[in-house]
Amino acid sequence: MDRIALNGMRFFGYHGVFPEEKKLGQQYAVDVELHLDLTQAAETDDLNHTVNYAELHAQVKTIVEGPPFNLVEALAGNIASRLLDAYTSVNAVTVRVTKPHPPFEIYFDGMTVELYRKRDEHEQQRPAGR
Repeated sequence: MDRIALNGMRFFGYHGVFPEEKKLGQQYAVDVELHLDLTQAAETDDLNHTVNYAELHAQVKTIVEGPPFNLVEALAGNIASRLLDAYTSVNAVTVRVTKPHPPFEIYFDGMTVELYRKRDEHEQQRPAGR
């Protein structure tokens, strides 16, 4: 399976369980990998046979900079679901969200959540009527 990856996207968001996280916010790093067949795009050199990464970036930005989530897991899950809904040619998506500065007196490069979601599993989890 082919992949399109956008790595190191940076956005400012207000996610977290603690009130100061929702008030002060911080930067988040997001990596997204889309798993899809890129044969036609490679053969035709036609944007209509792939995913426009500028649009992909805009979708992720809207989510990260939008309404806050308590958990990074929920933020990553929302990104994965939205991308699978938006791009029917995508068979699976991997989303990594790194929160570089959790509000603790510990020192590390941040915490990262990585989710892998497949289209067939996503379709089964959708609420009825969608």
